[in-house]
This record gives sequence, structure tokens and C-alpha cells, in this order.
Amino acid sequence: MEENIKQLQYPIGHFKFPKIVSDELLEEWITQLENLPSDLTELVKDFSEEQLSTPYRNGGWTVKQLIHHIADSHHHSYTRFKWALTEDKPLIKAYEEKDWSGLLDANTAPINLSLSYLSALHAKIVYLLKGLSSEDLSKSYMHPEGNVEVSVLENIGKYAWHGKHHYTHIKALAERKGW
Repeated sequence: MEENIKQLQYPIGHFKFPKIVSDELLEEWITQLENLPSDLTELVKDFSEEQLSTPYRNGGWTVKQLIHHIADSHHHSYTRFKWALTEDKPLIKAYEEKDWSGLLDANTAPINLSLSYLSALHAKIVYLLKGLSSEDLSKSYMHPEGNVEVSVLENIGKYAWHGKHHYTHIKALAERKGW
């Protein structure tokens, strides 16, 4: 039973930053970020309000919460990129994502607000990322949880994974339910 919960929670596994990131892998990550808004929109475009209110697993977030969470999280990622590129290893501010998912907008706002936002946000992120130099990719920020240094390159991989992770939650739910 516990293994099934882990599979539902992490259907594509945990993010692992490789020791070497090829140009091809970097391009793949950026392409994933570029495609996420349209892929996500296509996946949920015909979902009913009841389907949007369905948790992806027992005790998990609803589809609606997941969509709003992706927008919130990737908003933070964009800011983290900017901080890392303009400051010397800045200490970023973490946020309580579980608390954010309990707020009114995460539970009741139309998903089109976050889908439209993701489309614009990812266009800006991808535009920025495609223009970075290898020096830019090595710049970093400090995450306060564990005082961990995260490079711009690693952050690209993390957020490509993050989008795919939550997209897969929704897709797997739709497949299990036959939507």
C-alpha cells in the first residue's frame, strides 16, 4: 500500500541533478518548460468542475489546486532565476506551498487564471533561459531550507521536472478515472 502511495506521489520519481548536463539535456528541459502551459491546458480543457475538484490521490491536492500550485511555484522560480542572475548567491525566501494551496484562490478561482498566467510566465522564462551564457548558468542562489546552493542550471532542471511531475499527477488521475 505504501509503495502505491509513493508511486502516486512521485509518478516520475524524484528530481536528480546529473553531474554533467549536456547541451541536449538543457535544451530538453527548456523545451519542457516551453510546452508545459499548452500541454497542461490541452490536458484539462474539457474537465468538469467535479473533475477539477477531484484529488489526484487520497489526501492529495485537487486538480484545481495542482494547476494553481504550478503557477505559484513557477512564479517563484522565475524570481529565483532573476535573483541568482543579478545578485551574488542571494538567500531566497521559501514559501509554505501547502498553506498557499489552502487559500481561496487555489480552491475556487477558475483554472484559466493560472493557465493564462503560466502561458505568459513560461514565455518570459523560456526567453530568458535561451539567452543565458554558461557563466549565467553557473550563478546560484541559496535556499534557506538546509542552506543549499542551487545553480541556475539546476533550477532549470528542477522546474522542468516539477511541471512534468504535476502534469503526470493529473494525467494519471484522468487515465485511472477514464476521463
